Amino acid sequence: MKSSYILQSSGDSAELIPVFAEGDEQNLRQIQVPQQLPVLALRNSVLFPGVVMPINISRDKSVRLARAAYNSDKKLAAVMQRDAKLDDPVFDDLHKVGTAANILRMLEMPDGSTTIILQGTRRIALGSMVSDDPFFVANVEALEDIIPPPNENYDLIIGSIRDVSMTIIKLSPHLAPEAGFTVRNIDSKQFLVNYLAVNTEVSGDEKQKLIEIDSVEQRASALLEILLRERQALELKSEIQQKVHKGIDRHNREFFLNEQMKAIQAELGGNPVEQEVKQLREKAKTKKWSEEVAAVFERETVKAEKMMQHSGEYPVQLNYLQTLVELPWGEYSEDKLDLDEAQKVLNEDHYGLEEVKERILEHLAVIKLKGDLKSPILCLYGPPGVGKTSLGKSVARALGREFGRISLGGLHDEAEIRGHRKTYVGAMPGRVIQTIKKCKLGNPVIILDEVDKVGNDFRGDPSSALLEVLDPEQNATFYDNFLELDYDLSHVLFITTANNVSTIHPALCDRMEMIEVSGYTQEEKVEIVKRHLLPRLLKDHGVQPAQLQISDALVTYIIENYTRESGVRGVEKQLAKIIRHTAKLIASSKDYSPQLTQGALQEALGAPKFIRDKALDNAFTGVATGLAWTPNGGEILFVEASLSKGKGLIATTGSLGDVMKESAIIALEYVRAQADFLQIDPKMFAENNLHIHVPEGAIPKDGPSAGVTMVTAIASVFTGRKVRCGLAMTGEATLRGKVLPIGGVKEKILAAKRAGITDILLPVENKKDIDEIKKEYLQGLTFTYVDAIKDVLKFALEGV
Repeated sequence: MKSSYILQSSGDSAELIPVFAEGDEQNLRQIQVPQQLPVLALRNSVLFPGVVMPINISRDKSVRLARAAYNSDKKLAAVMQRDAKLDDPVFDDLHKVGTAANILRMLEMPDGSTTIILQGTRRIALGSMVSDDPFFVANVEALEDIIPPPNENYDLIIGSIRDVSMTIIKLSPHLAPEAGFTVRNIDSKQFLVNYLAVNTEVSGDEKQKLIEIDSVEQRASALLEILLRERQALELKSEIQQKVHKGIDRHNREFFLNEQMKAIQAELGGNPVEQEVKQLREKAKTKKWSEEVAAVFERETVKAEKMMQHSGEYPVQLNYLQTLVELPWGEYSEDKLDLDEAQKVLNEDHYGLEEVKERILEHLAVIKLKGDLKSPILCLYGPPGVGKTSLGKSVARALGREFGRISLGGLHDEAEIRGHRKTYVGAMPGRVIQTIKKCKLGNPVIILDEVDKVGNDFRGDPSSALLEVLDPEQNATFYDNFLELDYDLSHVLFITTANNVSTIHPALCDRMEMIEVSGYTQEEKVEIVKRHLLPRLLKDHGVQPAQLQISDALVTYIIENYTRESGVRGVEKQLAKIIRHTAKLIASSKDYSPQLTQGALQEALGAPKFIRDKALDNAFTGVATGLAWTPNGGEILFVEASLSKGKGLIATTGSLGDVMKESAIIALEYVRAQADFLQIDPKMFAENNLHIHVPEGAIPKDGPSAGVTMVTAIASVFTGRKVRCGLAMTGEATLRGKVLPIGGVKEKILAAKRAGITDILLPVENKKDIDEIKKEYLQGLTFTYVDAIKDVLKFALEGV
């Protein structure tokens, strides 16, 4: 029901206009209705006899009618039009039954609109139209209301109407308390029915049906049905609200507050869910995705529109749609196919690494000739600090592609690669899809760092998940659990890095093109410092090149005495320390020499931390120099053998692994078997205990490549012959006296060169490795290739 009183204000005075006509039904029935009346078309309102009602008019025809009537006899006919949406109805668009009315007031409102206050008098029926210009004028006929004689049924209906309407007023929070006062004070039964018919919250069509009923008793009965229906709806609503309030908790309070906020936001600028979905649809229009992806996007978008903004599923659904539109579907950057320019970029960023650079240039050459090529999967393996990871950025710059990096070290969960299913709270795509989304193009260069350090547990095996990512035949349809769609990774250039190839999944190794990135020589490190490290570090620390100059000799001194590595990470740290020390002197305005001296160097770095490995002279028997490979590069190691009176026992010390212990036993047995060749008295083996020691006992050592070194040391101690000065060797020994090939040749040669070794014994099958090494690395070294241990002993021992 609506408000039930009208307050008219004019200047300094205010007048309260009654909401129903004064007098009784008899007075209304005595009012004479003219044969012709101007007809006012109402959009969605019905005026009843005896009721006073304000009407806002805005149509020109209605305003002209109201002014003409107000300036004459103030009479008109108010009739509802059949379709409220019509702005300019014709006469046939009007209902045939309406109400004759008097204009009580005509008000010009501040906003420019016009309001007239009408008092209904008699029901009328429209006849023929007399005129439609400038407004409708029609013949009308007064309709008589059939007033029932006093009877109990009519009284009960009116009483029920009064009670039900009072209940509705109490249950409706938007109705003023004065409405109840008005209902209680209407004595006329016909007025009460007409008043409530006007103010009931029902459609205009239902009100029109009421005014067309001639019998007042029947009209009252129909009104009672409407009021009972309205009361039932309000009671059900109130009951639901009471149940909700009884069980409401903190979560529900927040929900209702959020719903209110949602309503406020809708008033201010629309529903946030609708706005977000609209933005996603706008982005989707620019996507070059397939029909399958477009269908999935549309289906999931419709699902999101039906969700509550504060439900637990909505953020996951929104994240899914945002991921879909942010992923580059068929969007690729154009590769730079200038081979000379690409080689220039690679050389600018990295010194050396020729094999890697050559492979990238080959890839570019094929693309240039063919126009398309599935990207290869490269695996760069080698010691830390040699530039494997930074090489990926250079490759991306050379190709003109975006760059992304995924660290796999310590990864245990397969979902990190394949993504989480949307059913999980906090679900997200795998790192591969996330990286491509970040790059915003479908053909970036992605570094998979530390692929050899991937773990596995009850959550799955990430190495197995990588099999699909790194297989050129499969990754064109890579399936991410979060996307639930196939995504094409065949245009992505994956570069993996590793320190130790032996810990990589064998099937994964088979899918990758293995490229060894070995350690740098001392000369290469000096060049890297001059070309890359020193200029960058000076810039990072705000020191000008003229304020600090370091000679090549001092760079070499730093490398030899403050670092022990295959890469340049340690050198970089020491240089940074020197530059910080210089920056402090500059900032303190202290005198110093821009040309770094050895004294200033030691002041910044302290005393030398490492003593350079040097080849031993041949002053002692039973000592041989071997070559070893470590994750940090090559090293030289000394195998010491000594005899003591005993019963022919053998002891090994120096943190040797099982393989090295077995090599020691093999070496001793071989020397026993060749006692005649070496001119050794067989009794010496039974009367002496043999002790083999490898210095630096705190460092674990293992592997078969020290076999020939142990044979040489044992033969030396038993024969009393010294080992050739400046000689180092490596190779696996067998009981048959064969020398088997080994790995890590380049690193071992670099270690020998640093230690001042001049002669190196290598297995004959490793000659191919020497042929692949640059000649400048081999200067000052003499190589002897052997196939049998006898050849080793003939070359290594004096007098054999």
